[in-house]
Amino acid sequence: MTTVGLFALLFICMLLGMPIALALGLSSITTILLFSNDSLASIALKLFESLSEHYTLLAIPFFILSSAFLSTGGVAKRIIRFALSVVGHIRGGIAMASVMACMIFAAVSGSSPATVAAIGTIVITGMVRAGYPESFAAGVITNAGTLGILIPPSIVMLVYAAATEVSAARMFMAGFIPGLMMGLILMVAIYIAARIKKIPSQPWAGFREVFIAGGSAFGGLMLIIIVLGSIYGGVASPTEAAAVSAVYAFAIAVFGYRDMGPLKNVPWRLESESVGTAILRNTGQIIKALPKCVTDKDVNKVLLDASKVSIMLLFIIANAMLFAHVLTSERIPHHLAELIVSWGLSPWMFLVVVNLLLLAAGNFMEPSAILLIMAPILFPIAMKLGIDPIHLGIIMVVNMEIGMLTPPVGLNLFVTAGITGHSIGWVIRAAAPWLILLLFFLIIITYVPQVSLFLPEFLDKLHGY
Repeated sequence: MTTVGLFALLFICMLLGMPIALALGLSSITTILLFSNDSLASIALKLFESLSEHYTLLAIPFFILSSAFLSTGGVAKRIIRFALSVVGHIRGGIAMASVMACMIFAAVSGSSPATVAAIGTIVITGMVRAGYPESFAAGVITNAGTLGILIPPSIVMLVYAAATEVSAARMFMAGFIPGLMMGLILMVAIYIAARIKKIPSQPWAGFREVFIAGGSAFGGLMLIIIVLGSIYGGVASPTEAAAVSAVYAFAIAVFGYRDMGPLKNVPWRLESESVGTAILRNTGQIIKALPKCVTDKDVNKVLLDASKVSIMLLFIIANAMLFAHVLTSERIPHHLAELIVSWGLSPWMFLVVVNLLLLAAGNFMEPSAILLIMAPILFPIAMKLGIDPIHLGIIMVVNMEIGMLTPPVGLNLFVTAGITGHSIGWVIRAAAPWLILLLFFLIIITYVPQVSLFLPEFLDKLHGY
């Protein structure tokens, strides 16, 4: 009765058009008041504990802030230039470079919509000018942007780690090979399509341009080393690394590249200046400019935008955690696990059910809410069937990638529609052919667990676990 009441209330609220966070909270509170033995005070306590007890979730606002600084600053432009210098000369090279740029930006942002917005704003127009069909360019970027939640660090992986108590560092490492594989699959498909459509290639820029572009993008690329290096080197936890990434992203955008802030467009080094003099002069400039950052419009806008996204996401998470609390306290996952195990489903059949369930949910709900609702239900069943929790996590993340591309709640579709000025229907048609590749990739991830587990298991062996 409790299970039926809880899910019936949730679906009724969603059908009425209520925001998912409010639907989760209202259905949970109503269920507690009508069907549960929990007191009303437990609701407030659980809402507070949902964010204060999960240390991993503190990384989310920091990664969002880091992503906001990098998206607003010139980091995305420099990453795109570097990617073009490496693969731009291959047929379909601009589109390949766009995928490569999405992969790199994903490794510094952790967000799929932010990746589409930062890279797509620049490269879609560039691809059209170079002779690519606009639908081709939009489809590539909409799909490549989903790598933002698969290549570590990933906000969605942090949510899964908090919901299931698995290691966020192991989840990050498990997403590394799948992320590279998905990027490679997209590049191969682009090359084949470019040859069929006879899309022109760009002239080879030379190794000098590769080194210059790499040097220009080095400040942004260093963030990958700082975050992942500190986590896997045992120097910092994911939350601590996220905090460092936010500070570094602010420093590189405001004082390094100077694309925003009080030193905007001021050159780092003057023509007649030596490197040593430039360093000394910049130290003084930075010290003088620091107080001005408090009142700078660009910096304040980034902080405000990042705060809005963080508050929205954390509000969803808090209500989803309350929903998960009701599930757990009423032993709903336990009963469902016993029921499904009694059906005699084999692990591969269970994973088919998981994929169908998550693909359906991805059409209507935000990824973090799906994970926080579904993970407590699916996790105990997977454990009873002998499915590795890290493998299950990557399967869920890839399903969330696909959910970013399916209407009516596909976030990447809305971002691309905003960039191109076209309707959602047009973007859906542009992204659909590339979505088939993601579905093929989902099958590989689901039934070849070593793709996800190789690196975490290899690291465990290195550390003697």
